[in-house]
Amino acid sequence: MKKELFLVLLLSFGSSVLSADSNKTIPSSEQNATQRANAQLKVQQEREKKFAREQTFYKGKDHDLSYAEVNQDSIDSVPLLEPDYDFDMDDVYD
Repeated sequence: MKKELFLVLLLSFGSSVLSADSNKTIPSSEQNATQRANAQLKVQQEREKKFAREQTFYKGKDHDLSYAEVNQDSIDSVPLLEPDYDFDMDDVYD
């Protein structure tokens, strides 16, 4: 019984130490992406506060679409997706 208890405590302590270490090592690219996302979130919140105050709907040339443009800094962090060409439907109809 004591050996089992010791083993369980050892495993729980070891896993807690490993999980604490893994949280500290965040790559800088993920930190940059998080910082950009937080900055964009704050900008969007300010824009929504403005719309809540004004309570108007913009039409045509009065509407500013610059917020929907792609952020050039974030393009490098988007992974390149390779197409999957091995799709085969022949075995579906057998």
